[in-house]
Amino acid sequence: MSEICELHTIAADHTALLGRLKRIEGQVRGVAGMIENDRYCIDILTQISAIKSALTAVEREVLKSHADHCVAAAIESSDPVERRNKTTELVELLLKRG
Repeated sequence: MSEICELHTIAADHTALLGRLKRIEGQVRGVAGMIENDRYCIDILTQISAIKSALTAVEREVLKSHADHCVAAAIESSDPVERRNKTTELVELLLKRG
């Protein structure tokens, strides 16, 4: 992690994201319980779909924060290596999701 991103991570308020992740954790445990109790497959799949949607929302928030702070700071910096690294890092991430 670069110094630019480290500063943002230290200063950021992650309370909302952590709350979302704790709710997702509870949902995952709920699905495990559903499987243990032989619940109807469609009910389980519905809950899994909800979990995936919730994780996607968290992912979007983290990506937006990264772009708004870490990437923006790298672009504004006078360090061409930092700019190139942040651009490459973001492109590689998007290609993995592809």
